[in-house]
Amino acid sequence: MQVYYAPDLSSGLYTLDERESKHIVRVLRMTKGTRVKLIDGTGNLYEGLIENPDPKSCSVVIESVIREFEKRDYALQMAASPLKNQDRFEWMIEKAVEIGVEIITPVICRNTEKPFIKPERINNLIISAMKQSLKAYRPVLRDPVTLRDFVAENNSSTLMIAHCNSKIPRRSIHEVYRKGSDAVILIGPEGDFTEEEIDIAGKYGYRSVHLGKSRLRSETAAVAACHSVYFINQ
Repeated sequence: MQVYYAPDLSSGLYTLDERESKHIVRVLRMTKGTRVKLIDGTGNLYEGLIENPDPKSCSVVIESVIREFEKRDYALQMAASPLKNQDRFEWMIEKAVEIGVEIITPVICRNTEKPFIKPERINNLIISAMKQSLKAYRPVLRDPVTLRDFVAENNSSTLMIAHCNSKIPRRSIHEVYRKGSDAVILIGPEGDFTEEEIDIAGKYGYRSVHLGKSRLRSETAAVAACHSVYFINQ
């Protein structure tokens, strides 16, 4: 199923941007009357027919809309350190979006080797993953923030920090998280969180969790943690 992103859709006739139009007309060779689906990023799934198959400004007549498409009763926020390898960080975000996250926050830690991101590139990746996995809600990418500032934010969710320090008592996500509740999961950099960072997070209510016996890469840990919350809610 082909789905297209229409962030400012508000009327019965919508004109897609040049990028989406070119893909529909030149790549997929869709013609007038072809049925397509569109998402606006705020929870609405639209269905309509191509009216004008212009490769620069393809217009669609909207016929129906499903409001709050597959809205969930919980929210998941992933806060993860940028990685030295940009491709791995982007893979992490792509998979987290496919599983289902509402907010993505890059968190700068002591062991973060590359404390910056490419927001435009990542936002494009988020939109692509959202379309691919048929998500009607667009995840929010926040600006990078230090771990100390992030954990100090007021948050009523289930707060979890995943780390590999076996000296600090940890529990599984299944023991800490309750179905239907909002969640925040903290994922560290390649060198993991420092003991001081884990302690700081703990003082703000973050509970230490593990992701099983295997020692995972940061990007794998993020996907495993997000999927654990997703699985519990099924």
